[in-house]
Amino acid sequence: MIKQIHGRPVGRRLLPIFLFVCTFFLLWDRYGQIYPTAMIGTVRYRPSSYDASNAKVYFPVDDFKRPPVGVPKSFPTIQAPRTASAGPAANVSHARKQIIKSKIIKSWQAYKTYAWSKDELMPLSGRGRQTIGGWSAQIVDALDILWILDLKDDFRRAVERVAVIDWAAGKGSNIDLFEVNIRYLGGLLGAYELSGEPVLLIKAIELGDVIYSAFDTPNRLPARWLDLRRAKKGTQISSHDMPIATAGTFSLELTRLTQLTGDPKYYDAAERVKSFFHRFQNETAIPGLWPRTVNCRDETINGNLYTLGPGADSMYEYLPKMHALLGGLDHEYEQMTVHALDAARDHVLFRPMTANQEDILLAGNAVTTNGKITTIPETHHLTCYIGGMYGLAGKLLSRDDYLDLGFRLAAGCVWAYDAFASNIMPEIVQLVACTTLTGPCERAAETLPAGRRTRGFAALPDGFTRVRDKRYHLRPEAIESVFYMWRITGDEVWRDAAWRMWEGIARETETELAFASIEDVTVQASSKVDVMDTFWLSETLKYLYLIFEDESVLSLDEWVFNTEAHPIRRARGTR
Repeated sequence: MIKQIHGRPVGRRLLPIFLFVCTFFLLWDRYGQIYPTAMIGTVRYRPSSYDASNAKVYFPVDDFKRPPVGVPKSFPTIQAPRTASAGPAANVSHARKQIIKSKIIKSWQAYKTYAWSKDELMPLSGRGRQTIGGWSAQIVDALDILWILDLKDDFRRAVERVAVIDWAAGKGSNIDLFEVNIRYLGGLLGAYELSGEPVLLIKAIELGDVIYSAFDTPNRLPARWLDLRRAKKGTQISSHDMPIATAGTFSLELTRLTQLTGDPKYYDAAERVKSFFHRFQNETAIPGLWPRTVNCRDETINGNLYTLGPGADSMYEYLPKMHALLGGLDHEYEQMTVHALDAARDHVLFRPMTANQEDILLAGNAVTTNGKITTIPETHHLTCYIGGMYGLAGKLLSRDDYLDLGFRLAAGCVWAYDAFASNIMPEIVQLVACTTLTGPCERAAETLPAGRRTRGFAALPDGFTRVRDKRYHLRPEAIESVFYMWRITGDEVWRDAAWRMWEGIARETETELAFASIEDVTVQASSKVDVMDTFWLSETLKYLYLIFEDESVLSLDEWVFNTEAHPIRRARGTR
């Protein structure tokens, strides 16, 4: 029988105290101490419960590689000279910018209301879900766009949430390290660069130390998955089938973290990966390119599929961006950029055969068999970023031929958007390639993969033989290249193209709460999917907004964007 004190059961009065004591000792047993909060500026900060900076290193580095030192190279101007903003065109652009801004606010407000602190909003059911680590991915990914739009109250609320993230309390033991790097670390760095909010750099350093632990392998090449349990035991190993994008997309973020902190270990980690790829670049079956997956464990490269798309994309994208970030002081990045872009031009890019002989290009795949290289005219929406990549490289390296390729590649993806009933490009399409990239278009020999033959062009837009994946995931890549073309040329044709693309996207994907992926872009009013990836705010809407914003905002002559569209300031000197 429970004893009574003043008419109330003793057990019920002591229950809160009992629960507090149990929680205290549980936390003490797990972490060895209780982590208090502290004020950093005006924000209450709580350190992660696992301090990766003090973790045991099982495969230590004897001599840290450091960023190159010297006077940064003077690069050519990337952005077109600004023109006076006045008249009807300026009014139209301003109105369009305000519409995009309102849709950013709508998407963010829905997330705040229905999914706060979760990784993603489910835009049909109005719920939240955990998808990438469970560390409030959407909040971190949206920090910089909140700042750019001057939504300072929302920015502060987001920073307050970020300041207490515990990187040791992630969802699952195997977390995609690639996504952690580009969304979380990139998001923290970009927001810090813009706002100067010190707690964001502190959290970036905490996360950088966690990411660095994935490089604690026998050959210092990274593990594919973030698994702190294995890291603490020293049992991590590099992957034998690592997508090159996963291995090669640390350079921008880790280099900038070293530049901001002066700690060389982050740069050293990325530089060892770069050295691996540099060593093999001209020894593959297509010299200049790397196969989609490589064996980082044994440090061998033997694949036969070459692509600029899924699994490979940001590896290539970061080559010219690193050249800019390091001020041109590491000549290997310039060499790697030229070798890769030349090889891609010769073996991956293709001109689609169309009735009107449009002067456009798309990126396909290349397959090697017994020394023979075959170009496959199948393109992914994900590859549409390369128009911007070629354009940026063309300006940085004073290569007019790259600029021309960039224009035609961006135009190719705009053409693909315009071709479909929804005014949106599908996820994966197949076409017929011309024999050459220029001149009269003669049909190349049949190059579709076995088992993918088409029965003709019926019910498909001109130039397409098959839509292998009809979905649209709110992707940004085509709009990203249009953004680069607008900033590089200043030609209003790119703004008009962006608006056509936006009108199709808005019409087909908008929901009562926000925006959703769709099942089939070949028809109008397709069924929607209850998914709104975080890149909708961090990339798609950001690039659209910047197309209609003043060109001085995040100028390409001062910033580079990581693959999640987070701005990284181009260093004016070295530390």
